[in-house]
Amino acid sequence: MGNAVPENESGVDWNDVYASPEFQQLRKRFRVFVFPMTAAFLAWYGLYVLLADYAHGFMSHKIGGNITVGLIFGLLQFVSTFAITALYVRYADQQLDPIADALSAELDGDGR
Repeated sequence: MGNAVPENESGVDWNDVYASPEFQQLRKRFRVFVFPMTAAFLAWYGLYVLLADYAHGFMSHKIGGNITVGLIFGLLQFVSTFAITALYVRYADQQLDPIADALSAELDGDGR
């Protein structure tokens, strides 16, 4: 096989691991979260950039003192990044880690 993954020192056949239903389920669950969340974040960031470039009046509208809509939107970029991170950690703890732990235990338990 031209694209076969070689076994490592422990003798694990990574092609078998990759083809296993458990690993494929892990990949699917990972993608179910990551792809939509990435698209949503990029859309949110793109909106911020477009507003900053084309809606100067809106983004420079003062909310109070020197606080503008643009500044609030910019700070919300950080808030959304931390929120996405927290959501991912919770999702991984509930949906990904149990499968990954079972795969790891299976590989370690086979005496490989």
